[in-house]
Amino acid sequence: MACLSPSQLKKFQEDGFLLLEGFLTAEECVAMQERIGEIVAEMDVPLHCRTEFSTQEDEQLRTQGNTDYFLSSGDKVRFFFEKGVFDKKGNFLVPPEKSVNKIGHALHAHEPVFRSVTHSPKVQALIRSLGLQLPVVVQSMYIFKQPHFGGEVFPHQDATFLYTEPLGRVLGVWIAMEDATLENGCLWFIPGSHTSGVSRRMIRAPAGSSPATSFLGSEPAWDNNLFVPLPVRRGGLVLIHGQVVHKSEQNLSDRSRQAYTFHLMEAAAGTVWSPENWLQPTTELPFPPLYI
Repeated sequence: MACLSPSQLKKFQEDGFLLLEGFLTAEECVAMQERIGEIVAEMDVPLHCRTEFSTQEDEQLRTQGNTDYFLSSGDKVRFFFEKGVFDKKGNFLVPPEKSVNKIGHALHAHEPVFRSVTHSPKVQALIRSLGLQLPVVVQSMYIFKQPHFGGEVFPHQDATFLYTEPLGRVLGVWIAMEDATLENGCLWFIPGSHTSGVSRRMIRAPAGSSPATSFLGSEPAWDNNLFVPLPVRRGGLVLIHGQVVHKSEQNLSDRSRQAYTFHLMEAAAGTVWSPENWLQPTTELPFPPLYI
């Protein structure tokens, strides 16, 4: 089973991230890619719901942070697009399948292929070896990083958007569906940055308020020299502490960098999911336990 060794656990605790090569087989990756291809081929997004995805703060608040399509996507499978792929009327300027930035946020609940991977015995064994007692799945995403214009993801901490009290209860699981390289936008991390708290938080306003979201605090001007790249071969899995600072560059290469990622929260020992997080469990989809 995919249990961490004591040395791997120590490295994750020190760095805030850990790469496990070859976690999924090529066949498992192909099954997920084929299903996502079918989902994209069947995609039908109304003009008023075509949301460009950005991690730049002002754009983030103006686009997805103020649209119901994004804010109500936690229990659904919805589509978010790269910048510059629509004309002023919302029509596609590039082939629709080349326009998608990500699909989220409940693939783990609605798509059997993704549910089976998320709740697989080897994922469960891996998470148990980290000591999580009652992990629940809070969201999932398929990220495309399209060739030539796949967007930059600015330095951030996942806990900015997925905040808990106490801190340290959120874990990201990121799996490469294709090789992630320096050329096509692999992840970069600041080792050890998970020990310094959370610098900013995205806050969801009460229903009917405008703007619908805002930020508390601000992102520091992180020193680029502190980041280290993490190339990952297809099938590799990266564990990401909720507070570690990470980013990825724009993909200007001719190869995409697809990945499946989901986030867990340790729900044991009195963890409180912030009622101010943009993402909230619903009656239709409470956060499902990982261990089923």
